[in-house]
Amino acid sequence: MNYLILGFVTGLSLILAIGAQNIFVIEQGLKKQYVFLVCLICSLSDLILIFLGIFLFEYLRSLFTNNVELVFNILLFIFLLYFIITKLRFKYENFDISMDENKISLKNVVTKTLGFTYLNPHVYSDTVFFLGNFSKNFLITQKYYFGIGASIASFLFFFSLGYLSKFSSKYLKSIKTWKIINLFIIIFMSILAFYVFLDIFNLKNRIF
Repeated sequence: MNYLILGFVTGLSLILAIGAQNIFVIEQGLKKQYVFLVCLICSLSDLILIFLGIFLFEYLRSLFTNNVELVFNILLFIFLLYFIITKLRFKYENFDISMDENKISLKNVVTKTLGFTYLNPHVYSDTVFFLGNFSKNFLITQKYYFGIGASIASFLFFFSLGYLSKFSSKYLKSIKTWKIINLFIIIFMSILAFYVFLDIFNLKNRIF
């Protein structure tokens, strides 16, 4: 159960960010156009990518020597530092939410949703690399709980964003809201970075 909660909080920390995909979900919610479909595609895509990362690193685990694991942990630490610095440098700008009422076709909305999801390089670094790499030393059952927790966070976030769009859009433009959210993310990711740093230190001692 602890790994389910860890997965949920970690997944939520990664997904809580202003981005084109989240803005698109809010716009569709405000327009009441294909809201369920958009939220479902985003959530299922995250689930697929999360478990792809977990299974990929489970497969690579047999190839890991201490040296290889050290390299992956260093890369993970660098990723976390970059992620934290990005949040610290966040400019808290207001984002424009389009309220163009022209109804788009089903094909168009599916194409746009898939584009905002799979053409975004951050989705791969956040799900496949980060979540897969971070959970690489978990036991297989712990990996499942971790992945399920992260996936639940994704489903909860996107459906809340889509169906509570009026509430979401109001607070999305609030500087105070994003300062609180980013503070939470920075603190949590700093704790994870410290955990990864200790892992690097222990591996380094074993190798040298």
